Parts: sequence; C-alpha cells; structure tokens
Amino acid sequence: MLTWLSLLFLALFSGAAFMAGRSRALKSSGGSTAKLHSLPNYYGLYAALWAGAPAALLLLLGAAFGGRVEDAMLQAQRPAVVQALTPDRQDVFFSDVSAVAVGQAPSEVAYEGPLKAAFDAKVVEAKRIDGIVSYSVLGLAGLLALAGFLLATPRINTEFRARNRVEGWIAGVLVACSVAAVLTTLGIVMSLIYESWRFFESVSPLSFLFGTEWAPQIAMRADQVASSGAFGAVPLFAGTFLVMMIAMLVAAPIGLYSAIYLSEYAGRGLRSTIKPLLEILAGVPTVVYGFFAALTVGPLFRAFFNGIGEQMAGGPLDGIAQYLMQVQNQMALVAGVVMGIMLIPFVSSLSDDIINSVPQSLRDGSYAMGATKSETVKKVVLPAALPGIMAAMLLAVSRAVGETMIVTMAAGLQAKLTANPLDTVTTVTVQIVTLLTGDQEFDSPKTLSAFGLGLTLFVVTLCLNIIALRIVQKYREQYD
Repeated sequence: MLTWLSLLFLALFSGAAFMAGRSRALKSSGGSTAKLHSLPNYYGLYAALWAGAPAALLLLLGAAFGGRVEDAMLQAQRPAVVQALTPDRQDVFFSDVSAVAVGQAPSEVAYEGPLKAAFDAKVVEAKRIDGIVSYSVLGLAGLLALAGFLLATPRINTEFRARNRVEGWIAGVLVACSVAAVLTTLGIVMSLIYESWRFFESVSPLSFLFGTEWAPQIAMRADQVASSGAFGAVPLFAGTFLVMMIAMLVAAPIGLYSAIYLSEYAGRGLRSTIKPLLEILAGVPTVVYGFFAALTVGPLFRAFFNGIGEQMAGGPLDGIAQYLMQVQNQMALVAGVVMGIMLIPFVSSLSDDIINSVPQSLRDGSYAMGATKSETVKKVVLPAALPGIMAAMLLAVSRAVGETMIVTMAAGLQAKLTANPLDTVTTVTVQIVTLLTGDQEFDSPKTLSAFGLGLTLFVVTLCLNIIALRIVQKYREQYD
C-alpha cells in the first residue's frame, strides 16, 4: 500500500513538473510557440520524465527486491537457540517472524522458552528493518524526483531540443522492452535446455524420441510392480499430430471459404453482421469448449457410432460393428472437431484481412481479360494472398498444438500409438501439465520428462515456422 501511495504522489509531482516545464518554455519565448524549437508539451514531458521516471524505477525495484533485502538482514545474525534447529525448522522460524511482523498469522509451530524469546526479539527486529528499508527507499525516491526536476527545469529555453530528448527517452524504453523480451526468450530456452539435459542424463534421447511406450512411473521401493518407467514420446507426438490434423481439416476449409465469401461475395451489411458473430468464437474460453465437447459433442458422436454398430451387427462386418458399439465419449475425433470449431475465427479473420489487402487492380485486370468472379478468386486473388493465408494456417496449427483443456476433457489421458480417430489419445501439452501438477521435486526423470517434451515441442514448432517462412518468402517474391 505504501508503494502505491508513493507512486500516486510521484505521479502528481510529475504532473506539476509537466506544467512547470511547459510554463517555463512559454515564458522563455514570450508566449510565442513559433520561437520554440519544440512544442510546449515536449518541454513539459521532458521535465516530467526526469522528475518521475528514475524515482518510479527505484520504487518498483524496492517493491520487487525489498523483501529479499529485509530477509537477508534479518537472518544475518541468528541466535544460538535458532542455530540449534534443523535447516527446515530455521526456515519455518524466519518465515513465521516475517508473517507476524506484517500482521499475518504464523504457522502452527509452537515456540516456548528461549525460542519464544528469540522469536519475539526477531519480530521486533523485523519491524525495525522493514521501516528502515521502506523509508530509505521512499527518501531516495523523493531525492531522485527533486533532483531530476531541478536538473531538467533550468535547461529549458527556446533553443533546447525537447522533442529530441523526449523521443530519446521513448527510444530507450522501447529498447529496454526489446531487450527484456529477448532475455526472457533466452531464459526460457536455457531453462528448457538445462532441465532437459538433466532428463537426458537419465533417459536415452533415442529411446525418448523413438520409443513407442509412455509410462513415466517412478519406483518408490525396490519390489514395486512396474517399477521401471518407459519414456517413449512417440505416442504423445502421434496423438498431438492426430488431433491437430482433425482440427485443421475442420478449421482450414470452413475458415478459408468463409473468408472468401465475406471478402468477395457478401454485401457490406451482411459482412458487418456475420464477421463479428464469427469472431465471437475466438473470445470463448477453452474450458467452455472442453465442456461442450465432453457434455454435448462426445455423447452425440458416441450415439452416432453406436447406432451404426447396431445396424451392422450380425453381418459380414460384425467385428467392426462390435468395435463401433464400444466407442465412448472421449476420442480424438471429438477433441479435433471441437478444436477445429475454436480455430475457425483465427483462420477466417486473418484470411479475410489478407484477401482484402490484395490490390483491386489485380481483380480489375482479371475482369478486363474476361475472367469471371470465381476464376478471378481462384487464379488471381488466392495466389496473391497465399503468404498471408499460410501465416493464418500456421497460427492455427500453433494454437492446435498448444491446446490443453479441450484435449484433457474430450480425448482422455491415455498415451496410445494409434491413427484411429475413435481411440482415446493424449498430447504433449496435456502430459506436461499432468507431470507438473501438484508439489513436484525436480530430481526424478518423471518430472524432468516434462522439460524434455517441452524442448522437443519447441524444436518442432521452430522447424515448422522456418518452413512456413520459406514458403511465404518464395510466393511473396512472385506476387509483390
């Protein structure tokens, strides 16, 4: 709360600095903006940035790392009665001290005798350290704000290039955001590589990439049944590919054809009605699609295939009939169809925008040669829009590969190497969530296998992006 109040006061101070800088600029020019190098607002922004940005950064850093500094100072001197405890009990002790110091309830551990006295003394010390750190940060932030204002304001005159300085601040912020994005990506990749390396020290990469059995059990004792786990990821990738292909068979034609109709055939009024309704599907949470698949689509598909099996029973295809009669709600077909419905807005909306961006001169030239509308769409518009359509399909494929909730609720959790859409399957993302759910220790191959799956999926997705980029570049050179 203190940090937010400080930021509020800092914003008010920055506003005052803005007005002061703007007024000083106008005063130096005698009220004429034509004599100023930049617009008056740039001078105000320059003063406001110097008055607010460094102090705000310090307050945010204090809020992010102040707690760690306080813990380090609190644990620097440990009483002898605390040092006699085990490391786990010491962690609980200092956690309770910090909780009580900020008015929260401690754990259920009872402290008596000398330990109680040490606990009470540390609570008092924690409150004192918290006050020192908090008010030190506030004081430094205030000094920074005042120093920034006093540094920026005297520089303002008619020749001062305020716009260039403000744009320099904006460029610095953009560079910082870009660097943060790059470092975040590198951090994710390096963490995946490190944890995957630990996993591949226990499991052979060849057995992981080409093994056909996925059963990541870990033995708790020597005589446990099924004590040796199997980490063959082929069934997971097969299930991911099967569900993705079914989803794209639904989303690609429907989304593309709807985009062609909306952009080339539909009237303006009809387009303005249908397109927003179609894009509503993109805002539906995936858990809603999962419930729809589990409670509506799954039972409908089961009843359909069971009915076909009953009609075929007793005939020459009795074996197939018996199989169809045993089909359950959870199957790859259900997950793929519902996921395809979810992906239709992505394909349709992006394809529609790309088709509309094709120059009208190409259409007019085709019409001038005597081509019909359908011939123009097929021979001119679609080839010219192919790079964008490929990008839309790639986005849909990436979304299908990364989907978890629909597959969990509609396709099951059984890792099975099959191409039958009526079987239960699981995907890579579902297994990653399953392996990392709950309190897990990152010391067993079972848990570390999630990082192996993530790294493999990352590499596969990267390869797909590179291939799609090459295709887009090839056709873009042809039609630009």
